Amino acid sequence: KSSGPRDSIFASGSGYPTMSKFGEKNTGEDQSGVKDSRSSRLSFEVHPLWKFLQETYGFEDSFVFFGPYRGASIRPRIIDDYTIEVRMPLELSNTNYVGTQFGGSLYSMCDPFYMALLIRNLGPDYMVWDKGASIDFVRPGTGEVHAVFQISEEELEEIKQIVAKDRKTIRHYEVEVKGEQGEVVALVKKELYVRKLNRR
Repeated sequence: KSSGPRDSIFASGSGYPTMSKFGEKNTGEDQSGVKDSRSSRLSFEVHPLWKFLQETYGFEDSFVFFGPYRGASIRPRIIDDYTIEVRMPLELSNTNYVGTQFGGSLYSMCDPFYMALLIRNLGPDYMVWDKGASIDFVRPGTGEVHAVFQISEEELEEIKQIVAKDRKTIRHYEVEVKGEQGEVVALVKKELYVRKLNRR
């Protein structure tokens, strides 16, 4: 059961549109009516399994069934509609060769959440894809680590304004993965592509 507010966009059964809505292809025309051969091939949908899990168990608990997160004991927690906190303990299943946090798990705990925040807040008229990412390992993770992902209302409004004019934009975000004493363990940078879908 989600710890977020009852009317949160992350509440069970909300946020992600139905598959029929997400599965619609756009018409492949820009605002001037000119055909765009690339956009005509674009479609955007939530995988049926993820849709089922999130409608049944809620956003947070759906990740219990996701192999990489289950194996590494990665758990997200909704703070509000614009903020998600993710924690990962140091356990035998996610230690590396020398007994500290495995680098792949450090990145994995950061991978989907900016995309999820954008999809949830922008709604079904927008396509969101990860375009690029990098991770800088600052120091070994010797205990539980956590990261906080946040996209402000101002950022969302700016995205809408840019996309209304240019139909697409690329956004850049950074998040610090911190240890138990607040020390920075890793810095993850994400590059996301946002595009307006035609709904005609």
